[in-house]
Amino acid sequence: MKGIILTGGTGSRLMPLTKVINKNLLPLGNVPMIYHPIELLKSAGITEIMLVTGTEHIGPLVAALGSGAELGCDFTYKVQDKPNGIAAALKLCRKFIGENTKFAVILGDNIFLDDLSDEIREFESDVNDCKLFLKAVNDPERFGVAKLDVNDNIEEIIEKPKDPPTNFAVTGLYLYDSKFVFDIIDSLVPSFRGEYEISDVNCKFAKQKKCSSYKLKSDWIDAGTFESYHKANKLILGS
Repeated sequence: MKGIILTGGTGSRLMPLTKVINKNLLPLGNVPMIYHPIELLKSAGITEIMLVTGTEHIGPLVAALGSGAELGCDFTYKVQDKPNGIAAALKLCRKFIGENTKFAVILGDNIFLDDLSDEIREFESDVNDCKLFLKAVNDPERFGVAKLDVNDNIEEIIEKPKDPPTNFAVTGLYLYDSKFVFDIIDSLVPSFRGEYEISDVNCKFAKQKKCSSYKLKSDWIDAGTFESYHKANKLILGS
């Protein structure tokens, strides 16, 4: 399997820390934040990784990570010219991923404390074409929320529901089959935000009954705000 790490965005919620630095290069524990998703992919045997970022961050990202050799990886870089959505960023990776193969996508500011190596490896033989990682949260109305069947397959994903069907939020780790996901992305239209939404991709897999799930047992943090960034540092440092 190959991997994709998405490292774009302006980091506006972490200003002024992100005024001159990509949020994924901010320290988390004793390493840059992006080391954590890299290590998650490596734990599953994924070392061939494409990093997607914006025009303003490509230089510092390459300077920080290089070829990936020091981390035991082989990095490829791709520039997303404008911030028009996660699904649009994935479309840029089509040639890198190739045909009829499965791959992993992770957001560079998402921190997972579970060991997910087996779950990722097992997706290679999964009959489903999409696998999402869910976390029980106290405020599901803030997230995309999964409606599940009795086998924990995802039937529907509801964005920021007023009356959530479950308390399981969809996190920023996605597993896909390239045979289908890029065709779905090609069929998307921009949302009201002007972005090609990854939730629309995942919803299509769910409606086709091709979307399995895994419920996280340990902490998951989207470290894109000051509160969550400080919480992630405390957890990583054990304080």
